[in-house]
Amino acid sequence: MNFKDIKNVHFIGIGGIGMSALARYFNHLDKMVSGYDRASTDLTKKLEEEGITVYHEENIDLIPEEVFENPSSSKNLIVYTPAIPSNHAELEFFRKNNVDLIKRSEILGAISRNYSTVGIAGTHGKTTTTSILTFICMTANMEFASFVGGINENFKSNLVIKGSPEFVIIEADEYDRSFLKLKPRYGIITSMDADHLDIYESADNMTEAFNEFANLIDKDGLLLVCKNVEKELTGKFKTYGLVSTADYYPENTKYENGYFHFNFIGPGIEFKDMKFALPGYHNLENAIAAIALSIELGANENAISKALLDYKGVKRRFEFLIDTPELIYIDDYAHHPEEINAVLSSLRKMYPGKKITGIFQPHLFSRTKDFADEFARSLEKLDELILLEIYPAREEPIPGITSEWLLEKVNLQNKSSCHKNELIKKLENITPEILITLGAGDIDQIVIPVKNHYSK
Repeated sequence: MNFKDIKNVHFIGIGGIGMSALARYFNHLDKMVSGYDRASTDLTKKLEEEGITVYHEENIDLIPEEVFENPSSSKNLIVYTPAIPSNHAELEFFRKNNVDLIKRSEILGAISRNYSTVGIAGTHGKTTTTSILTFICMTANMEFASFVGGINENFKSNLVIKGSPEFVIIEADEYDRSFLKLKPRYGIITSMDADHLDIYESADNMTEAFNEFANLIDKDGLLLVCKNVEKELTGKFKTYGLVSTADYYPENTKYENGYFHFNFIGPGIEFKDMKFALPGYHNLENAIAAIALSIELGANENAISKALLDYKGVKRRFEFLIDTPELIYIDDYAHHPEEINAVLSSLRKMYPGKKITGIFQPHLFSRTKDFADEFARSLEKLDELILLEIYPAREEPIPGITSEWLLEKVNLQNKSSCHKNELIKKLENITPEILITLGAGDIDQIVIPVKNHYSK
């Protein structure tokens, strides 16, 4: 795919984290960028500040004139996300005008063919790993581009472009098998828990797709695989993890005063006295993967050490909102049982003996149905649970699948359900020691109100 002759790039669903990164990429290339998204958010407002046209009404008359008047022109590129309903007015307009609609994954695939590419995949952990690797490469003054599935607190964006890129880092999304469009030279697989069964139908099919991704890695490149999933993969790779049986691992690990202290060990490598500023043992594991691959890309020990010390994390990934002796409040994107397990396990290690109160918003009716028992077991690791209504995203309701139905499966004495709009009132009677909000829907809209409530 040749972007050189493209003048106008229009996005249907521009406010998504992956779509917005692409919008920024084409804006950087001086294309005229525009897009629709159903809601105004901090992210869409940022896009507008950067000179991108964004609107929120489903009305084809709002499509920019340059695109609307000659939609099938070869100068136009129309990108859409599968999250947009198939009967959306803009999709119907472009189809009626015989326009080739391109998925986000196909654009990333085309970009990956123009550079030496790092693809970072996994059902969880990939955003943080991508973000850490990106920040290490920035600190090492490398020339590269990076597409991150979250807003990094260091560079306040989901896109980084430095100099004339020699390589590109891409967060490789498994949804809709998108990551199979990439052409990576290097890769990381952080995890392979069953998910997106509306797409894959079975865990075996998902495992097969990850093996396909692994086989895409250039034979002269490097694939790093988390030690926990190595048995599910075939082919040539090296492992990383928190155990010494991995090829890359931390040694003499301890967590003190908000930092992990450890030595990094790899084949013929030992970096001593490293400090990592992001809490959570699952995040330390992500950092080990990022360090290992950054070495392959040419980062030196000093740059790696400085980056880990200065790294501030990704918004909504184990993000501290309140950190006082009286209350710890953390917000996290976790929306899969294994992600919840990882977050709560880290909290238990970091704050032994403390009472943990969790507010969880299930994401998708299908995911809630497919993993109800697993969600119940993971949520039982809390001391207190407040369960919000299921966030539907792209889905229609499934009869009988509700938060109340899920709540009945949770074997926890202190549990309740609550409408999102009534949460703050409910919190007036709750004095937590550790509070965590969990979920991938619109639960992010209550994070600041919750913070403000406990900051009075």
